[in-house]
Amino acid sequence: MKIGVNLINFGPGAEPGAFARWAEVVQDLGYHLLMTSDHVAITPDVAGRYPAPFYEPFTMLGWLAGVTKRIELGTTVIIVPYRHPLETARATAVVDQLSGGRFIFGVGVGWAKQEFDAIGVPFEKRGALTDDYLQAIKACWTQSIASYQGRFVSFRDIHTSPRPVQPTGPPIWVGGSSDAALRRAVRFGEAWHPIRSRVDWLRDVGLPKLREIAQREGRRVPPLCPRIIFNLTDRPVPEDKRVAGTGSFAQVRGDLLALEAMGAPYVILDTFTGDVEATHDPEPAWRMLEAAAERLVDLDRRTVR
Repeated sequence: MKIGVNLINFGPGAEPGAFARWAEVVQDLGYHLLMTSDHVAITPDVAGRYPAPFYEPFTMLGWLAGVTKRIELGTTVIIVPYRHPLETARATAVVDQLSGGRFIFGVGVGWAKQEFDAIGVPFEKRGALTDDYLQAIKACWTQSIASYQGRFVSFRDIHTSPRPVQPTGPPIWVGGSSDAALRRAVRFGEAWHPIRSRVDWLRDVGLPKLREIAQREGRRVPPLCPRIIFNLTDRPVPEDKRVAGTGSFAQVRGDLLALEAMGAPYVILDTFTGDVEATHDPEPAWRMLEAAAERLVDLDRRTVR
């Protein structure tokens, strides 16, 4: 099981020097993946959770491809309906090229209605748009001269070079926990990428539902690659009040072992707990990641200690 880290690309502490240091710390500690998130318009509903400055993810990842050597890079998640699929296909292909095939494309449908309104995309059609756009993006990744005819987008004879290094394109991780998101993961994803879930919900509800949908669709079950809140506490947190990754060393170790037992090939640790002011000082987050590398995870062997 590979362990990745969510890079916080927003808030008062977001600036290039901090990003470079994040990448250095995460790579030097031996983590396998660095991912970052997406918003286009920081409307009031977005700013309430993720305030400006908010750094655009594809630009960031292209830059990070040059300042890292071995760590994988990805998005958790790109809001697919916000961009024309031709733009997204080219941006993802370029990041994959610049990183030498180290890119993972995490995707979602979005939640911020004010942001949808600001950029003129119909909120109520975001799921259908995402499904259509993902198919168009894959057409661009796999054809030197691409054509596509869909419900919302169509194009003919588009020259797509440079195509991704990875022959069929970067792996698509589909975020979300609704039934529609699970269907999308089965139909279009190489992984299911839920965020901030409880271990028992993943084990007893989410994964059984994912298997049921895959069986109904006649498709393979995509593996679980979750992003979990990573917050080590001095004392155990009551089990009914915590999500995966939050609690004492013993509790978090138990979570990682449980996710490993569910077959998760990746787990992403997210040190952002909602305290925007904490982005001013990333040192506590780095100390937690160092502690995890020393006491929780054998990053060379990719196993839980």
